[in-house]
Amino acid sequence: MAAPATPDQRLADLARLRRVRDRIDREYAQPLNVEALARGVHMSAGHLSREFKAAYGESPYSYLMTRRIERAMAMLRRGDMTVTEVCFAVGCSSLGTFSTRFAELLGMPPSEYKRAAAFATAGLPSCVATRVSRPVRIREARVGALT
Repeated sequence: MAAPATPDQRLADLARLRRVRDRIDREYAQPLNVEALARGVHMSAGHLSREFKAAYGESPYSYLMTRRIERAMAMLRRGDMTVTEVCFAVGCSSLGTFSTRFAELLGMPPSEYKRAAAFATAGLPSCVATRVSRPVRIREARVGALT
């Protein structure tokens, strides 16, 4: 059994996790996977996944997909791109996976969101529209409503 991490080691691990999160935020449209992210910070994929989830409440893949969906929402609100174009622009390689994840996070498919967003954020500055329309997982919204 491994010894518990020292405070210095824990801080070093948190710094590496922040680097992973920052890389995901910067390179969300690039092909990223947990193995490549882990190699970049000299961790195993399993250890990175466990530590990332403990620190941020979701897996690296889930965080990546949430960032992609946030960027997709902004693109869909603009209205000048099709759902398929947006899917590929944010780094997803499968329209089906993109649509499923989008609906999972927002409770509606991207095509419906595109139609609704055109009216919902009309006249709002983009910084306000982004904040108001940030995705909240449906299951998180339900849990929050119960407490």
